[in-house]
Amino acid sequence: MSKNKQTQLVRVRPDEAFTTKRNLNYFPGLSEKTAGTTGLSMMLVRIPPGGQAEPHYHDGFESGIYILGGKVDNRFGDGLKQSVVTEKGDFLFIPPGVPHQPRNMSDTEPALAVVSRNIASEQEPVVLYEVRE
Repeated sequence: MSKNKQTQLVRVRPDEAFTTKRNLNYFPGLSEKTAGTTGLSMMLVRIPPGGQAEPHYHDGFESGIYILGGKVDNRFGDGLKQSVVTEKGDFLFIPPGVPHQPRNMSDTEPALAVVSRNIASEQEPVVLYEVRE
């Protein structure tokens, strides 16, 4: 048995969204707060039609994203000058410290994704990134 002392399975149903400091709607899934995780969080994110996150980076942890629906332009890197487009069925890996900004490419449909991180916090250490020309 692992070192984690938890001996129960925990079911979480994400009923109500909360808005993060990067201005996205997240539905709580697995985290230290909801399920007693110690090194993992998973949430559902909804980017509204035409919406986008504030530019940011994750300080000291990785993110894995699976796109459930929609098409997202993920700007990244110094000055957010690079881009990778993800759509339904795609996985995306974001290393620690890489500035990025997801933007829903549809003006009519929301984009949905499952976000997983190797940190247990729902409100993980996110640093807003100022884009300089």
